[in-house]
Amino acid sequence: MTQIANEKIGVMLINLGTPDDPSPKSVRRYLKEFLADPRVIDINALGRWLLLYLFILPFRPKKSAEAYSKIWSKNGSPLYFHSQKLCEEVQKKVGDQFKVVLGMRYANPSLSSALGKLIQADVGRIIAVPLFPQYASASSGSAAEKLMLEASKLWNVPDIRITGDFFDNPYFIRAFADVSKPQLDQFNPDHILLSYHGLPERHMIKSDKNKNWCLKSTHCCDTMNNNNRYCYKAQCYATSRALQKEMNWTSEQYSVSFQSRLGRTPWIQPYTDGVIPELARKGVKRLAVMCPAFVADCLETLEEIGMRAKEQWLECGGEDLVLITSLNSEPAWCDAVARMVQEIK
Repeated sequence: MTQIANEKIGVMLINLGTPDDPSPKSVRRYLKEFLADPRVIDINALGRWLLLYLFILPFRPKKSAEAYSKIWSKNGSPLYFHSQKLCEEVQKKVGDQFKVVLGMRYANPSLSSALGKLIQADVGRIIAVPLFPQYASASSGSAAEKLMLEASKLWNVPDIRITGDFFDNPYFIRAFADVSKPQLDQFNPDHILLSYHGLPERHMIKSDKNKNWCLKSTHCCDTMNNNNRYCYKAQCYATSRALQKEMNWTSEQYSVSFQSRLGRTPWIQPYTDGVIPELARKGVKRLAVMCPAFVADCLETLEEIGMRAKEQWLECGGEDLVLITSLNSEPAWCDAVARMVQEIK
């Protein structure tokens, strides 16, 4: 990549997206864009259309809007304002040579508008950072595809570097440990559950380069290797092992699970809502839940875990469940992102 003297470098931090407001109309618009993505619902176009318009959009927006309304604040969507604050703080740390903007894969601010801001700022090249620690075609892959599609519409296409996964990046792991440790010390849990966003099992199989590794044994995620390089599940377990080492946990102190499944096809297991009663039956009373697939609190952390999972836990006989807040715009995470960007420079 050619270096130009005194050129300004664009930085685009990319997150998934959020409705503009918690109304059913806005949520429907967001879900329509999100679930129409063939990398998210990876079935044939007709099947995806039928599923979306006959089974999801007529019913889910109202239910999801009710959930969003429970977490909405005076600042709007938590995912949006935490992500925007992260951009502002990273901008302060990296200085005037960089221009840092936020782009969402779905809804606003769109990747097109974020790209437009960087072009208007006359950047010489762009570093795009999808804020998804573990690679998945439905998140990281989709963001990369959409950004390059938008860039292809420009007459002068800038140099664009899209960073990859950072599931075991020391800065990421250290930041999660720094943010989580004071909360864990204060709560003093009997057990820690690391709950990751789930994906259909077929996504793991499609990511298996040789088609002979992923989900073929109970030990396929024990190590990272060339076969499971792009396996989301394997990367989640690698993140868990890195956190265990950083936090000095024993293997008995924590468990791993997967949440947010949709539909009837098999998703990666164990399921969070299945692990919760198992832990209660084992005598765990105080459960802390961390969500290391999310770098900002959102519907899946605040409502699904902080509210619904807590309710389930109490119904199972647990004493208390606490959601460990995510990285959001905490100083340790802002510093980590700034360092990650500067080392790409």
